[in-house]
Amino acid sequence: MRRVVVKFGGTSVGNANRIRLGAKSVHDEYRKGTQIAVVVSAMGQYTDDLVQAAKGSTQGRIDPWDFDDILAMGERTSARIFSAALKSLGVKSVYLDPGMENWPVITDSNFGMANIDFESTKRRVQRFIVPLLEKGVVPVICGFLGRDREGNVTTIGRGGSDITAFLIGRCLKADEVIIVTDVEGVMTADPNKISGARLLKSITVEEMTDLARFGAQVMHPRAMAYKDPEISAKVIHYRHGNLRAEGTRIIGPRGDNLSGVWLHEKPLAMLTIVGESMQTTPGILAKFSAPLSRARINIYAVSIGPRSFSIYLAEEDAKRAMDLLHQVVLSSKLKAITGEGNIAMIVTESERFIYAPGVIAKLTEPLAQAKINIIEIISSRASISFFVKWDDREQALRLFKKAMKEIEG
Repeated sequence: MRRVVVKFGGTSVGNANRIRLGAKSVHDEYRKGTQIAVVVSAMGQYTDDLVQAAKGSTQGRIDPWDFDDILAMGERTSARIFSAALKSLGVKSVYLDPGMENWPVITDSNFGMANIDFESTKRRVQRFIVPLLEKGVVPVICGFLGRDREGNVTTIGRGGSDITAFLIGRCLKADEVIIVTDVEGVMTADPNKISGARLLKSITVEEMTDLARFGAQVMHPRAMAYKDPEISAKVIHYRHGNLRAEGTRIIGPRGDNLSGVWLHEKPLAMLTIVGESMQTTPGILAKFSAPLSRARINIYAVSIGPRSFSIYLAEEDAKRAMDLLHQVVLSSKLKAITGEGNIAMIVTESERFIYAPGVIAKLTEPLAQAKINIIEIISSRASISFFVKWDDREQALRLFKKAMKEIEG
């Protein structure tokens, strides 16, 4: 029997008509014999209103426990209304919220950004959710919320209903996770900012994660950590009122590589081009990258300083690349090129980097104590690459892995 998890975002349950439309779409799929679990966000801007009221009334001096308990009211209300709408259509339905014994999502007590206890959650999903589905009941589950070991309500980060949907989908071994929102799917650009933006038929988990990390609002970046490669997933627009509507398919992941520490398998070389006029010469990077592209030499990283920039590439390509780039130096306003080899690249990646202060200090302090010199650090929102001497790579890798365990809790 087909089993799906459907998540309705805040805009798709933003008013009575949209809730009714969403409930009808679940009803139509339910009538086809599909087992359905529903995850709901708070209605429209309800959570924002709760945030404003809670912080304003307390002048910002609010206990994290109280704050999470207040924010939870948005999803708890949505679950009740959506379940009632389903029952009015003749669908057997119950709502689940953290105050109930059969609540599935268990977390730690890190209020505001709680960490999910996956194994405990999986056991509770199997114990409480699966029997409902097998009895033909549609559970409506509060997104964004959890419960700690002491029974306190927790939240798993704004936008966390996406996380809940993929988490429940994985625990249920669902056939599909459907994200119902206010866009047709994932676009080539924000259609509100760029004319001519087009719908993508598919996108990989890794691509979706990076889009979300860097500002795309269609998906919470942490949600992809729970995407099972065996489970189909898509994003569709609520206006269709049809859970089988086309949208954007999310494919993968290709591997368990959305969080952790990795060592690039081969040594790299760093080629550095020096010249005072670097920052006043438009297109200077293009002039140096073009010959490497034509020679099919891959660039792994680029760093830029006030009078120089460095290009990291495979050490086996260094001599050939140096010859090509030296010719560009001679024909440009820059002064010289130099190179250094036997360099290791270690990449650390985690959603925690986005929210946790002092991450770089926590990662680098163990290396400083071990007298390991860091040649360079290149970072983005959720990924930090470290370059060290090749001979230091194994010790550095061990230290980074130990530090990452502490950062991720």
